[in-house]
Amino acid sequence: MKTLFIECNMGAAGDMLMGALYELLTESEQKQFLDSMNSLFPDKLMIKAVPSEKCGIWGTKMNVVILGQTDTSDSPEHEHVHLHEHHMDSPEGHSHVHHTDSPQAHSHLHGHTLHTSYPEMLAQIDSLPVSVSIREHAKAVYGLIGEAESSAHHTDISQIHFHEVGTLDALMDVVGCCMLLEILNPEQILASPIHVGSGSVRCAHGILPVPAPATAEILKDVPIYGGTIEGELCTPTGAALLKHFVSQFTAMPPMAVEKTGYGMGTRDFPSANCLRAFQGNMSILPVPSPRQLPDSYSGRPLTRMTEEETHPDFYTEQFHSLDQILELSCNLDDMTPEAVSYAVNLLMEAGALDVFTTPIHMKKNRTGLLLTCLCNLEEESRFSRLILTHTTTRGIRIQPCYRRTLDAQFRKVRTPYGEITVKISTGYGIHKCKPEYEDVAAAARQCKVPFAKVQEAVLEACRRMQG
Repeated sequence: MKTLFIECNMGAAGDMLMGALYELLTESEQKQFLDSMNSLFPDKLMIKAVPSEKCGIWGTKMNVVILGQTDTSDSPEHEHVHLHEHHMDSPEGHSHVHHTDSPQAHSHLHGHTLHTSYPEMLAQIDSLPVSVSIREHAKAVYGLIGEAESSAHHTDISQIHFHEVGTLDALMDVVGCCMLLEILNPEQILASPIHVGSGSVRCAHGILPVPAPATAEILKDVPIYGGTIEGELCTPTGAALLKHFVSQFTAMPPMAVEKTGYGMGTRDFPSANCLRAFQGNMSILPVPSPRQLPDSYSGRPLTRMTEEETHPDFYTEQFHSLDQILELSCNLDDMTPEAVSYAVNLLMEAGALDVFTTPIHMKKNRTGLLLTCLCNLEEESRFSRLILTHTTTRGIRIQPCYRRTLDAQFRKVRTPYGEITVKISTGYGIHKCKPEYEDVAAAARQCKVPFAKVQEAVLEACRRMQG
């Protein structure tokens, strides 16, 4: 599975994420990306990918250049000149986004009164010459920001206003990340828990704690931590982009990394101020060839390896089917066996990968059952709701896990008792053949012979087919 993993050890900002994703492109794709971005506002903005170094690590700093913009503000977050580079690693969401009923509000902070409302922001995105997918993703990201700001400041989302300069460079960050992800086209996007920083941050509304209220609102249900670094490491734009695109926040899974991108921040810290993006595959992991194997394999001498294990194809195919699933489980001690059976069958009929129960002993040595349901990542909420609805449990444990599978196909084989369906599983030099129970049972009843006799005839037919 083509996977993108985003490491947020130093937080996340829109420009940092854009820089990391930009580095994953080929040289021709990078040129095409910059040309596309710079055609959006040719008279107002241009974007520059600048090499940058932090603590000896080199990456890309994405700078949005405001053309012909002059600002007399005393705020260090708005040092604009005629041709300036606006660094988005500052807490941009709080210096650019305002809730106000008056277009004159906060003019003392910016030296002018130009703002863009939330509906105008969406209309501006709709007018951009980009794909429908990019526009829809960008509007969804701004929806998260707008809803968070309105919730944090107890105002209607229609009253949220974006400072003009902040609107343009933040928009470039959001649209740029959406465009890069469309080019990279990963099958899944994962990210680490987000380092948000600590202390406080000065913004248009005053001094706020870190994470700032809007950022904290966006990051609800996302694993975050504070750490010892003082300052705002995660901005609302970065938080909204991650919240929208990331399917799971977790430790880095086993994956074959093909490329790594570094998006650099502006400020200097004891740790390298960068965001890393790993592009790779979770289904194919590198394994040694037989000539590179150590003197023992899985605790056994090489001389005792099976014939399949000594075949080169065994190693070529290793790890071919690694994929990630979820294990949902709960303890049950107050349901009848019939009720448990109903819940198990219901989950299987709903499309669970597998459902099973395990006898356990609970508190005070009460006997009970451990109900386990295996499902795909995107199906977690549906199966959790089914378990909570159709069992007596009040909570569900959710555990990510990885599995390897053999490829399966179904075929019919001829036997003295008729045609029987068999499941053939293959991979890693392994071939397995298993008769389907329903067909064997039906043939045994019809021919009035033991079940085992029909099953043996099917297995013999499979051996002849393979031989």
